[in-house]
Amino acid sequence: MTTLSLRDQAVHLLRRGFSNADVARRLKVPIGTVGAWKRYDLSKRGKAPGRKRSTCPHCYGDELSRAAYAYLLGLYLGDGHILLPNEYRRAQSLQITCDDKWPGIMDSVEQAMRIVLPNNTPCRVRRTGCRDVKVYSNHLTCLFPQHGPGKKHERTIALEPWQQEIVDAHPWEFLRGLIHSDGCRITNWATRTVAGVTKRYEYPRYFFTNTSTDIIGLFTATLDAVGVRWRNASRSNGGFNISIARRDSVALMDAHIGPKY
Repeated sequence: MTTLSLRDQAVHLLRRGFSNADVARRLKVPIGTVGAWKRYDLSKRGKAPGRKRSTCPHCYGDELSRAAYAYLLGLYLGDGHILLPNEYRRAQSLQITCDDKWPGIMDSVEQAMRIVLPNNTPCRVRRTGCRDVKVYSNHLTCLFPQHGPGKKHERTIALEPWQQEIVDAHPWEFLRGLIHSDGCRITNWATRTVAGVTKRYEYPRYFFTNTSTDIIGLFTATLDAVGVRWRNASRSNGGFNISIARRDSVALMDAHIGPKY
């Protein structure tokens, strides 16, 4: 009876807003015991905190941060992949590999994951010279229906109408994700002889390289939509290079994307 009386007193105090530590000191019982009584009381009243479900605009009608999603979509198409559950992994995982040279991009990737999936916590897995930024959710294939067996360049990659609508509304975020994953900004140079003197000229240039013709098509179509002029460069290692070198187009890219950081 004494224990029941103490428990009733503890529950009364807890419901009034006293902390576990305050109740433990007042009643001179272990704080762990107070915690157990609190959990039991919450469970009995149907208020016990449970594991938060992953958000999903398709399954649950949750609101989706469209700008952050456009960026994350570009990252996924450029250099990300989804792993399905197996005997060692209970949930789907989205993994974006980031070079250690660009810690700012690593932070941007993690922030986008937190915004798009606010009830899920990203993590970073150290690898040689890079880190995998990962997030787990069984609704990743709802958000990225482009997932499928095999490599991206070996299957058709096309956006769903709802994804295209988001890209149309946030084209620069989509381009930024693609550049941050599979692109770069470099300083190019060339020489020219003027009045018998050879001079060196330097100018900035953006490149995007991918082996999927579909992803290249999504990239260039979005460049067209924002008024960036581009051209095909030489193929490298089986991939396709898109070059952006015109001064006005580079200025546009610098204003919205800029160098990696």
